[in-house]
Amino acid sequence: MRRLLGILLLAFAGTAVAGGPPGEAIATGKPDGGIPGWTLRAPTPAGWTADCCTYARAIGVNAVIYQGEWTGEPYRVMVLNVWPRKLASLDAELDADRKRYLRRDPAARVGRFPVRHHGMPCEALVFQGSDQVDDAVVFCDPGKRSGIRLSWSMSFKDADPQRAALLDAFMRVVVGTRYRAGMSR
Repeated sequence: MRRLLGILLLAFAGTAVAGGPPGEAIATGKPDGGIPGWTLRAPTPAGWTADCCTYARAIGVNAVIYQGEWTGEPYRVMVLNVWPRKLASLDAELDADRKRYLRRDPAARVGRFPVRHHGMPCEALVFQGSDQVDDAVVFCDPGKRSGIRLSWSMSFKDADPQRAALLDAFMRVVVGTRYRAGMSR
């Protein structure tokens, strides 16, 4: 756990995306009641594929970013989820997610880390599951007027030799994510 926490602290300490992103993941939402339409844009790492409309829709999320071919396996896939703002705070969102995860895996270890995002408050939960799978989840709040909250998540095998590089790529996507009111393409 200490090694994972050390790697995560280094990865989550970053505040800027180095260099220009070679691609961009875009997810949009239509106006819905009191929620205005929205657009989220995130940099896509070189060699990764962004998808909002085929695989993402098939698994019920707003966007996925993956390397190589789509396999349907959850490992090494960055997943964007957007939902209507219902809980009172970002802390409440994290607490609810932590409780759900620990109900499924009471032996899991959970760490919480701040994420320095320039455009919105974000916090991370990192789960070390008893199944030897680690899950990093970053919750962000683009503001009350947006009517939404969002999360980026990624699962990887505990012994993955590329864990540090994967977390670095994941955090570049997270801190590079930008919210804008209104739908665009």
